[in-house]
Amino acid sequence: MSKQMKRKIYHGSSKIIEKPEFGYGKPYNDYGLGFYCTEQIDMAREWGVSKEEDGIANCYEIDCSGLKILNLNDEKYCILHWLSILLENREFEVSSALAAEAKEYILKKFKIEYEEYDAIVGYRADDSYFSFAQDFINGAISYRQLNWAMHLGKLGQQFVLKSKKAFQQIEFTGYESAASKEWYRKKMLRDRSARREYFDVERNKRQKGDLYIIQIMDEEMKSDDLRLR
Repeated sequence: MSKQMKRKIYHGSSKIIEKPEFGYGKPYNDYGLGFYCTEQIDMAREWGVSKEEDGIANCYEIDCSGLKILNLNDEKYCILHWLSILLENREFEVSSALAAEAKEYILKKFKIEYEEYDAIVGYRADDSYFSFAQDFINGAISYRQLNWAMHLGKLGQQFVLKSKKAFQQIEFTGYESAASKEWYRKKMLRDRSARREYFDVERNKRQKGDLYIIQIMDEEMKSDDLRLR
């Protein structure tokens, strides 16, 4: 992410939202309670539509000066930091003793005090991407495969407003309409494409030296381990 003080962001919705309100939303989203945006207007169009209903891509400009932003793409973080936040907020299917132990380990060793930040930049866990993360903690795919899977379908990043201060620095600049007939199809195509490539090409394609969650735990790897970079 570049360091410009003002940036354009977009929020997909079924309605026009001229003034996003702090404290509203679903607490069990990827990064908890917040206002979820993207820097790609086409992605907001996809997020805004449903199968039966047209959507809106709300357009904003946010002044980032003075904001404390957690950028999970920073080189000091790895994908397990992202996963630790996801594990705190989303409902994971912990279907085995390994998965339960993995969840506890990641939350302990890779925890970030993300609620201290005004905004967060990181992956968005759509249904398929969430299932990739579940496969990892269940030991079905390796750390390398999880990293690879998160780029399937080019889902992109999300920009999430977390604090009252961040909400005070966002300005509505207009909106773009999104037709369900066009953008719902594109959303489903993106998801199917990611799933198909994941299952057809990668899920069973183990490589020599792959790290699995059981090895990460057995060797007590931490975020400074070069193998996790």
